Amino acid sequence: MAVNPEYAGREYPPNEAYEVGREHLRAFAEAVGATHPAHTDVDAARALGHPDVIAPPTFAVVVAQRAEAQLIEDPQAGIDFSRVVHADERFIHHRPIHAGDRLVTVLHVDAVTERAGLSMVTTRAVISAEGGEPVATVTSTLAVRGEDA
Repeated sequence: MAVNPEYAGREYPPNEAYEVGREHLRAFAEAVGATHPAHTDVDAARALGHPDVIAPPTFAVVVAQRAEAQLIEDPQAGIDFSRVVHADERFIHHRPIHAGDRLVTVLHVDAVTERAGLSMVTTRAVISAEGGEPVATVTSTLAVRGEDA
């Protein structure tokens, strides 16, 4: 099954809130080699004016991928995840993500195009605090190999 081009323009409902924990942020910072103390030390983060430890900038992808799962797991979308590679990822941050945040994400499918046997699927995950405050936008492009590729 090919990727369904009619999914371009689709918007998924907000997903369940993701509660950001200190240990999630510490483990992510360690995994990506982010060594700034504000990622692991509450006092260091507070000294910089943050309410708690802050996430490395790429942590937003963890939250975005939870929303992207709605598309990937939608059988009518026609995406075989075993044939997917990331082609592009971009971040716009409105404020740092910090421990204690409860983040809600709305996923938009901005484009589905065919290129040389690949389906290129561009999504935009709009991440907000539970009260509606904008936090980040993650734009991803997935390249989905066709069955003949």
